Amino acid sequence: MLKTFTRNFPKLIQSSTIRFATGLTISLAIVSCAPTATTNTTPATPSANQPAATPDSKPTEAIVVRIGHQKFDPLTLVKNKGKLEARLKPLGVTEVKWTEFPSGPPQMEALAAGSIDIARTGDAPPVAAQAAGSNFVYVGTSAPKDSSSALLVKEESPIKTVADLKGKKVAFAKGSSANYLIVRILESEGLKWEDITPVYLSPADARAAFEQDNVDAWVIWDPFYALVQSKTPVRVIRDSKGLVTNRDFYLAPKSFADKHPKIIEAIRAETEEVATWAKANPDQVAEFLSPLLKINKPVLLTVTNRRTYGFETIPPEVVAEQQAIADSFFKLKLIPKEIKVSEVIWLAPK
Repeated sequence: MLKTFTRNFPKLIQSSTIRFATGLTISLAIVSCAPTATTNTTPATPSANQPAATPDSKPTEAIVVRIGHQKFDPLTLVKNKGKLEARLKPLGVTEVKWTEFPSGPPQMEALAAGSIDIARTGDAPPVAAQAAGSNFVYVGTSAPKDSSSALLVKEESPIKTVADLKGKKVAFAKGSSANYLIVRILESEGLKWEDITPVYLSPADARAAFEQDNVDAWVIWDPFYALVQSKTPVRVIRDSKGLVTNRDFYLAPKSFADKHPKIIEAIRAETEEVATWAKANPDQVAEFLSPLLKINKPVLLTVTNRRTYGFETIPPEVVAEQQAIADSFFKLKLIPKEIKVSEVIWLAPK
């Protein structure tokens, strides 16, 4: 069985790559017919004595900023605190549109298709997107949150250690931070990628498969991790601590970041303010978001205590962390080509 899977694994990757490329082509075709993020008025052509407009100079057009976020991340807090719009208004932003995504990979597809202007994902999705040719830049990161994801099994499962995963079906979202975590978990115990059968599922589908015993184990992040712990008897075989940093990453199309650096900076500043409040008031964060997300307060308190919420500039050591993910994914043929992460790190104009 393992030999058959190993022999067919490249074909599976090729098939997945083709489906991704086809979907992305369709998305791009649809978006090409849609209005751009900045609409409503056209700036007048400068005269010979009038300097051309610089990025984020005095607004001459109404700007709609489209932000992608996940179930419970820093931008979810920013959205629900409701102060970002006022901060962006002096920069010509007339509206902020928010879209929730189940995981990072579809969020990166939306970014590539031009459907959103800002995305917040985990560490692996931007690596896969860069290898697929998506035109984006990293505009920020966060401190580590290295206890916020884990490899889970049912309480009654015969799997007791990582070594017991041999020949087992393990569910996770392909190209997500969970994808990299299972790679590192296997490496930490001397197992190979071919020792498991990956089952690529979204968090919702993976939870259903896990609870119905259609998979043997599940690699997942918060708040899904905390939710299943609160509702299903599970055991943590290995959490992310000491294996991955699990940072947040903020991303944008290069054209948007270059044109609107002050908008990027305003979103960063607002997120940092919210992060400072969240760190000092985890109980208030849980109470504030519980009715909005329809998740019990104790679960959200667990999530809050396991993560950070910042939006920081990207230092060289974080670029190196991302490069290690890229190198690992290429070695395992999880991405189609080698990439240099440093080529898509955005440098804000001074």
